Amino acid sequence: MNAPKMRNIGPKSAAWLRQVGLRTREDLEAAGPVEAYMRVRRAGFRPSLNLLYALEGALLECHWQEVPEARRQQLVEAAEAAIAELPPPRGRPAAGPVTTTVHHDDAPASDLPDTGTDD
Repeated sequence: MNAPKMRNIGPKSAAWLRQVGLRTREDLEAAGPVEAYMRVRRAGFRPSLNLLYALEGALLECHWQEVPEARRQQLVEAAEAAIAELPPPRGRPAAGPVTTTVHHDDAPASDLPDTGTDD
């Protein structure tokens, strides 16, 4: 976003918005908060719902926490509907659980697997 700085839009959010072509308040007004949020998501960024609320607050010229709960729910429902229409990630399966393997260099030789060679 360009000057003047919009309320609720910090440097990271402003950079995301610039990268998806939303550079002015007028751009944001034309797109609306849900479309702006979706452009950021489609660009590969991982915004939280706070960005959605911040965009609405910026347009209403109020703090994002002052956006009424009913309006927040409407925004979330619209964003969830738009997210459901996104295609699945290409060439990658859905993320699974993360596991951690710990390797110990100081394991006794008796705990190491037999490789079939005598050294």
